Formats: sequence, C-alpha cells, structure tokens
Amino acid sequence: MTENNKTEVIEDDPIAVRRAKREALIAAGQNPYGHAFSYTHHLADLTELYANLEDGQSTEDEVVVAGRIIAKRDQGKIIFMNLRDSSGDMQLFCRVNALGDEAFADMKDLDMGDWIGVAGTMMRTRRGQLSIAVERYELLSKSLRPLPEKFHGLADKELRYRQRYVDLIINPEVRETFEKRFKVVSAIRRYMEDQGFYEVETPFLHPILGGANAKPFVTHFNALDRDYFLRIATELPLKRLLVGGFEKVFEIGRQFRNEGMDPFHNPEFTTMEAYQAFSDLDGMMELTQGYIQAAAMAACGTLQITYQGRDIDLSGKWRRATMIELASEGAGDTVDFSRSRDELVAILERNGGHADSAWGKGKLIAEIFEAVAEDKLVQPTFVVDHPLEVSPLAKKKPGAPELTDRFELFICGHEYANAFTELNDPVDQAERFRAQVEAKDMGDDEAMGYDEDYIRALEYGMPPAGGVGVGIDRLVMLLSDAPSIRDVLLFPHMRDEAPAGVKLH
Repeated sequence: MTENNKTEVIEDDPIAVRRAKREALIAAGQNPYGHAFSYTHHLADLTELYANLEDGQSTEDEVVVAGRIIAKRDQGKIIFMNLRDSSGDMQLFCRVNALGDEAFADMKDLDMGDWIGVAGTMMRTRRGQLSIAVERYELLSKSLRPLPEKFHGLADKELRYRQRYVDLIINPEVRETFEKRFKVVSAIRRYMEDQGFYEVETPFLHPILGGANAKPFVTHFNALDRDYFLRIATELPLKRLLVGGFEKVFEIGRQFRNEGMDPFHNPEFTTMEAYQAFSDLDGMMELTQGYIQAAAMAACGTLQITYQGRDIDLSGKWRRATMIELASEGAGDTVDFSRSRDELVAILERNGGHADSAWGKGKLIAEIFEAVAEDKLVQPTFVVDHPLEVSPLAKKKPGAPELTDRFELFICGHEYANAFTELNDPVDQAERFRAQVEAKDMGDDEAMGYDEDYIRALEYGMPPAGGVGVGIDRLVMLLSDAPSIRDVLLFPHMRDEAPAGVKLH
C-alpha cells in the first residue's frame, strides 16, 4: 500500500485504518485480542480510596486496572486517556519517560474504544484530577469500529435501542436504569422468600391457551407434531402446585403476547406471579404493597418518587375503590348492572369508546372505567370488584354474582398488578371455560381454551387462595422514571434494520 493510498484510507474509512492496525499487530507477533487479565481494583474503588489525595501529590501505590479507552489527548511526550470500567471512569497519565519510547509509541497508536489493562501508581495532577501514572499496559481487545461522538435526539433513539451495547458505552446513565432493574427484581425475590414463598419454574410452551385473555405466539413442537403456544401467563401451572400441596409459590419469568407495541407494552415482557393457599384478595393487597415498597426502597431509597413530573407517594395505606364507583364518578352518571345494555353503550360512546355487539354489561362497565377513570388514578389505588365477564379465573363476590373478588393496582394512570381471590370450584370454572370457548368461536382470538387437565386438578381440590401478578417492566419504568418500556429492556424488539449499505452510525 502506498503512502497516498494510506492517507486515503485514514480520511475516508476509519474502520479500514483500524483493521490495518490489527493486521500489523498480528504480523508483529502480537495478539490484538488478549487473554485473561488479573486486576487489583475497580476504578470506583480507587476514586474512593484516594479521595483525600492532595493536588500534585504522587504515591508509590501500584494498582492494576482494566477498561475501555473512551477519550484520548496526545500532547507530545504526554498522553492523557480516560479509561472506563464497569464501575466508572478514571484518567490515565502516560509519559514517555515512564513507558519508554517503544511502548509510548505503541500507546499513541491506540484508539478510542480499545480495551487495555494498565499497571501504574496513583497520583493527582496539579489541576486536581485523580489519575493513574501508567508504567506498563497491555492491549486486551482492538476496537475496529469507532465510537459515535454522542447519542442524542429522536433520530438516534431507535439506534440506541437497536445497538444497546453502544448505548451503554456512550451513555453511562443507561447502566443506572438497568442497575435499578436488577435491584427491583432482587428486592421482590428477597421479599417473597422472606414471606415464605417458594420460587418455582413452569413451562414456556403450553398446549392450551390459558391464564389470561391475550393473542398468543404459536410454534410447532416437532417431537410431538403439534402446535404449542408460548405462554401468556404462568397462572394455571402455578395453581396446579397449590392442588399438589405447595402453600406459597411464585415465579419471575417471561410472558409472550402477540400484540402491539407502545410505550407501555412489549410482546415479550416479565412478570412475577404468586399464589398463596388460604389467602384472599385482602392478603394479596398487603403482599403487593409490601413487595412494591421493598422494590422502591431498594431502587430509590425512598417511597416518595416522581414519575414523568408527577409526585407519587408509595407510603401509607393505599386507596381501595370499586370499578363501578370509579366509572360512575368519571362518567358523571350511574354505571352499574341496573342500567340497560343500551344505556351503558350510550355512556361508553358519549365518552369516546366504541361498543362491540358481543359485549355484555360487565365488559361495557369495564370499558367505561377504562375510558373515564384510569388516567385519573395517579396515587396508588386498588380497583376492586371487577365484572365476572372480564374475570374468568376470579371467584365470584359473595352477594354480587355479577362481580368478582379481583383488583387491579393503578399508579399514574397505568395498571401495575392484577389479583384475584382464586376460583377453586371446578364446576364453576368449567362453565367459565365453556363461555371462553364460545367467545373464541365467535371470533375472539384472545379468549382462553378449555383446559381439561386444569379442571381435573381442581376436582382433586384446591384450597381457597389468593393470587397476584405484577408487571416487572412497568414497575422498573415507574421506579426509574422511564417514559418507555424500551428504556427498561436491554434488547427491546425492533422493526427490521435499514438495508445493507445504509449507515446507522
């Protein structure tokens, strides 16, 4: 390659330049992708240990660290670099006198994005910057693609989700969101274990659609030569365990619903579902408030949080209100089963909704509630007494057979948890399954199937129980003040990438 060609590559194709450096290292007998490297400290630990080091002071304390170069300033016989590891950043102070001519020249050839291991002594510059005075270094991984200078603005949002690995490099605050997610899941798991619950695992592949009303993903099970569904809920397998004698069980895991994507919905999402024998709806309210408060304290250190400019108080006793009460309040009219179907349709349509001809009064009441009341529920509110028509797995409310012992928890206008006093009457459950099958036959592709084995399990006897499910992704959104569910998913689903040849960086 001529010098002129080399200059062309430098100006026009930085990836080609980096590839050429890689080839040169290999030709010189050096491995540009390193091996295991033993370090003594994380950078954040050094920041804390040497916080009191005075400006201009040097030490003889040798440290060994490893990380990615995220900034580089060449000042002749001195190079300043910023190194980043999983804990934070620190400046590297690199001098030709300390490294020697050959190593210093090699260091000048390093690129932003390269991973290196460094040994040196701790110091603070005269300008007050805590630094490592580098005595030797080792290239651990050569970066062939230059890092973008900055990720910002709407145009880059899709790129950040698609290339989360780059987003994490460029935007350290993104890591904080996922650290909060870890803390939320860990706190919920610890809380449930402390309450005596066993964590279990149930199948992802279900032969019959059940546990919720949702459109499924379908896959073919080759060994059994039949179609299966990716699970839409873990409810029915978990309740089978209550029949088998477990008293308290929970599962944290993925669910799959073949539905739309918006800021609060992703087809693949995470829930925690829990079931407790001999409990009921009141027990599930106490449990839910407990694990959400535990998650908030772990992630935020307080029960007074802010979500998208709204102040939320997660302390105290959370409000409880019936769906009919809230629907009537929001509609400015009586919304209950005493109204005719036509009257309920008129109320719904007057408030911007549209009624399906197959809907009964219960479904219409639920739709009116959604239209007029949901977005007004800012502070934590347990919405209780849901219509039977929209709650096929919940126990009927004593004295009100058209209602069920069910709650949904709303915060800031969005649902976060759903709970029942569980239906344990096999005859009643069979009738509701049959109603679901009729709805499916009429074109409702979200209706459940008839699960004969679950009915058989109930016929052996399931103790009275309470059950609850909470959306982990939404809860993390709330506790990290994230406007979109994609912000709390490391790898959210995306539309197909731009065609080959269209640059995204």
